[in-house]
Amino acid sequence: MRIAMWSGPRNLSTAMMYSFGNRADVHVVDEPFYGPYLRLTGLAHPMAEEIMASRPESAEEVEQSLIGPIPDGRPHAYHKHMCQHMIPGVPRDFMADCVNVFLLRHPARVVASFSKGYENPTAADIGFAAQSELYDHVVSLGLTPYVIDSADIRTDPEGKLRALCDAIGLSFDPAMLAWPAGGHARDGVWAPHWYASVHRSTGFAGPEGPLPDLDGAAADLAREAMPHYEKMRAHGLI
Repeated sequence: MRIAMWSGPRNLSTAMMYSFGNRADVHVVDEPFYGPYLRLTGLAHPMAEEIMASRPESAEEVEQSLIGPIPDGRPHAYHKHMCQHMIPGVPRDFMADCVNVFLLRHPARVVASFSKGYENPTAADIGFAAQSELYDHVVSLGLTPYVIDSADIRTDPEGKLRALCDAIGLSFDPAMLAWPAGGHARDGVWAPHWYASVHRSTGFAGPEGPLPDLDGAAADLAREAMPHYEKMRAHGLI
């Protein structure tokens, strides 16, 4: 089984990768299209040169790696994808060969967290519209998309991970509930900039507090994303 996890930034996506990566039967891939995305857009992301150097030059080469043999003879692969990376020029044919799961987080939390590491983010940077469009694309393929909210996972990790595994036809493994501190061998080279807090973790952190107070452009950005979030949330695993 190939699991494509579709997320935006600052969305529990790395913790979920660690959760699945702690299984002995799963090979994980961290944001495989990040390098081609930066080449195609020319965006000045933190560590952009290192990221591009660490990934194949073409998106087509990335796609072939995703549908090729799973390394180490493992039966399952877990691809952590950022929805905003799926711009024109990035192929989607591989999605038909995957179980596609969509990971949500409330827009106010995403905007507040992402803004700490990237100045003046835009709607394209946080990926909610792209996530909604990718959900529709999976439906158009005649496949079932699965949706889970990071808030639900943090509130009930075992229950929600069991529900997700049941939904996609994967046996639950208790190893998914905890992982060693310090990161994963498959982390992208950008990990020093973005993954400090999750590197200190050994499991899901528990429920978050009240929503952050946003104002100005940040509040506008969160409001713009809300319809996409609410659409996806309505299809979530509850």
